[in-house]
Amino acid sequence: MKRFWNEARVAEGEDGFAILLDGRPMRLPGGGPIRVASRPLAEALAEEWQRAGGAKDGEMRPDDVPLTRIVGTAMERIALAREGTVDAIARYGETELLCYRAEHGRLAELQAAGWDPWLAWAARDLDAALRVTAGIMPITQPPQALSALRRAVAAKGLIELSALGVAVPALGSLVLGLAMAAGLVTPAEAHRLSTLEECFQEGRWGQDAEAAARRESAAADVALAARLLALA
Repeated sequence: MKRFWNEARVAEGEDGFAILLDGRPMRLPGGGPIRVASRPLAEALAEEWQRAGGAKDGEMRPDDVPLTRIVGTAMERIALAREGTVDAIARYGETELLCYRAEHGRLAELQAAGWDPWLAWAARDLDAALRVTAGIMPITQPPQALSALRRAVAAKGLIELSALGVAVPALGSLVLGLAMAAGLVTPAEAHRLSTLEECFQEGRWGQDAEAAARRESAAADVALAARLLALA
């Protein structure tokens, strides 16, 4: 779309911070204005819109405003279907990546060293003791552990849920997503751990360009989600 504004700036009100485009509130596709509780987040959103399209009448793309897209999802979708969103994110615990290991060898050692501390954290801090298996056959996780993971997800605010909705599918791991949301693991390290097996196999058999591109895209999503969590 064409950029129709010259200036994007933050305005503080009783109900939070708004983004003004040439003095008018920026509105979401559904018609409602964006309001956020955090000034740093509002300033980051305004910065996106100030850069988008380069200048007035320039061509703006959705990729120019990635933080705005996630915040918009929180306000227009998750706010109307919070429980469904919590369920969808929490469901990743049923097939938690960190619970599926190689049967033996160096990869199994790397997985144990990299993944065991985060499963121990989930058991200790979230009361979610998950089972681990070797191979690819599905394992049924304890109902109490899955309930504990759902409670951890349900405790998040709308913007945090929206960020987790990006990070958890990109990582394939609910535990790593929650640890990142808690500020305990960096997005780069979370992504490294989530791609441990893929990178190990690549080291043995050579790089696959398509797989490398998927990893790069996932890393960007995780970094974006982490930035939103930090700003919010």
